[in-house]
Amino acid sequence: MSTLQPGDRTSSVDLSLSPRAGDDNDEPSDYESPNGTGPGGRPRRHIPEPPLLNQHGPAKVLAICNQKGGVGKTTSTINLGAALTEFGRRVLLVDFDPQGALSVGLGIPAHTLEQTIYNVLIEQSVGTDDVIIRTSVENMDLLPSNIDLSAAEVQLVSEVGREHALMRALRPVIDRYDYVLVDCQPSLGLLTVNALAAADGVLIPLECEFFSLRGVALLIDTIDKVKERLNPKLEITGILATMFDPRTLHSREVMARVVEAFGETVFDAVINRTVRFPETTVAGEPITRWAPRSAGAKAYRTLAREVIAR
Repeated sequence: MSTLQPGDRTSSVDLSLSPRAGDDNDEPSDYESPNGTGPGGRPRRHIPEPPLLNQHGPAKVLAICNQKGGVGKTTSTINLGAALTEFGRRVLLVDFDPQGALSVGLGIPAHTLEQTIYNVLIEQSVGTDDVIIRTSVENMDLLPSNIDLSAAEVQLVSEVGREHALMRALRPVIDRYDYVLVDCQPSLGLLTVNALAAADGVLIPLECEFFSLRGVALLIDTIDKVKERLNPKLEITGILATMFDPRTLHSREVMARVVEAFGETVFDAVINRTVRFPETTVAGEPITRWAPRSAGAKAYRTLAREVIAR
């Protein structure tokens, strides 16, 4: 396992920020309708307290997936992972996007790494343990990525069992973790199919914006095909509403449509628009550490409880 730490940056430009652990009064609070229901008009469900674990593993693999970019996949992967560790879970984050945003969001200089998940997929001499990096969050590790991964999609095309390359890479470490969260690229290509083939469930971040609804049908169709042909155990774990602004009628109407269309599949946890998330990216920290009392941190803790309960 690599000893590179998130603070080991090579840039000479100081982009550091001071942690802001205040009450975050400048961000929208959780929306409550007049009758006490949550966003979408649905009564909030009881989420049991996560049970303590006597041992760890084998991990449940969740693909964080949406072919539309900018909906909060990477943000949700980082912050859900950090929130799960607060409930005693061991988590492995898998950066499965050639842009390497997940790695960068944790303060890892992805472009300088000599070995990434690309090497694990393509080179038999490189093992998963050779590439895993410990993050600044206790019990949360990272399988990093960078632009090299873009070549894997081409190189895997001629491989036997090409859809199961990620599954083979994760197999040696699956018993060590309770959750493996795979941050997928914004497309439905071979890398995303690999993530779906390796996953037990799919978590779909869905921006509270009208055009985001139109692309979900295509994603669900892809999930159904992967389930039928490659991975019979694959299920949709839940749909996570992101970038919700309770102050706008449009956001509330879209949220209501999402709940109407997908019902119980939609998580009660809703991620509001806030300035905190861009700050955490620069800081290389999850929001649960950067602004632990913020509405965003509380929302991801609620999401973690729901994920564990499901």
